[in-house]
Amino acid sequence: MSEILVAGITHYPPLAGRDEMMSWILKRMLQNPKLPEKFRHAENWPDAMRAEWSTDEGAGAARTHRERLLKALRKTRAQIDAFRPDLVVVWGDDQYENFREDIVPPYCIYAHESFEFSSPAHNVWNEAAEKKFSVPGNVKAAKYLASGLIDAGFDAAYSYKPLHHPLGHAFANAILYLDYDRKGFAFPIIPFSINCYGRKVIAQRGGLPMFENPPSTEQLDPPAPTPRRLFDLGAATARIFAESPWRVVLLASSGWSHAFLTEKNHFLYPDTPADWKLFEALRSGNYDAWRNYPASAVEESGQQEILNWMCLAGALAQLNRKPAETEFIDTWIFNSSKCFLMAPPAN
Repeated sequence: MSEILVAGITHYPPLAGRDEMMSWILKRMLQNPKLPEKFRHAENWPDAMRAEWSTDEGAGAARTHRERLLKALRKTRAQIDAFRPDLVVVWGDDQYENFREDIVPPYCIYAHESFEFSSPAHNVWNEAAEKKFSVPGNVKAAKYLASGLIDAGFDAAYSYKPLHHPLGHAFANAILYLDYDRKGFAFPIIPFSINCYGRKVIAQRGGLPMFENPPSTEQLDPPAPTPRRLFDLGAATARIFAESPWRVVLLASSGWSHAFLTEKNHFLYPDTPADWKLFEALRSGNYDAWRNYPASAVEESGQQEILNWMCLAGALAQLNRKPAETEFIDTWIFNSSKCFLMAPPAN
């Protein structure tokens, strides 16, 4: 029987940039021509949001936010190192990066020999675009997983090479952040792409709202896989690897509620109360609350990326395991709630 470590982190893109740029998404949302005029002025924001924004447009709060994120990421990396996995499976979303108009699978396993990627432009490490990072894949284990899922009734897509993009940021950032201190990351990875953005993955290019030319109802795409389906997918993944010869990390990479997806909050701040409810259910092992979470609630609360964590919750349920460590890092001005989780095997 294999040993499995279950973990969850964030791939928050502004963490790769400088503190003074961390609030750029909020600044972009303030340009929404449909934003009620009163919300363009900080004095009309909720008190906690104004406090975070302060007099420096969030630069001071960004330093604190980064410190909290890095502390959690370094702790996660230390536990992965101590676990010494044979491979790391990463559940992450594709935001119009590798999958575009030609094909949008509900989920896809990357059976690639290796992955090469760069840090984003203007990054905090001052790394040039020419600098490449290379991480090995594990084709044998990826094919084993795809075969096991198909046998279990999940018609899993798989790929042997990139389509439009070498590696989407949900996966690349996960590695860049787990290796934030640049000591190297040699563990083979299996990216497991989840279509989190569903109705907006093509219509909105998997990104910020298109204020100037928003998609009509007719232009929206088919929905993402349901929470129930992805929960069961994660459970099947855990069962398949539990019967394998490998030591495996099952890692969910994503933020939770995103401001730019939360229309009811005028795209200015995330639905933190909705995230807290799911966080408490996850922390206490109430996995039925996750499996039965409505797809409509995911969209209403801007929680599209939480679908990656649906797979994680399913894995925990399959393994009959509660998290050993959890942390919820909320924010009003830095676009998304972030969660970290660690659930190692019993000693």
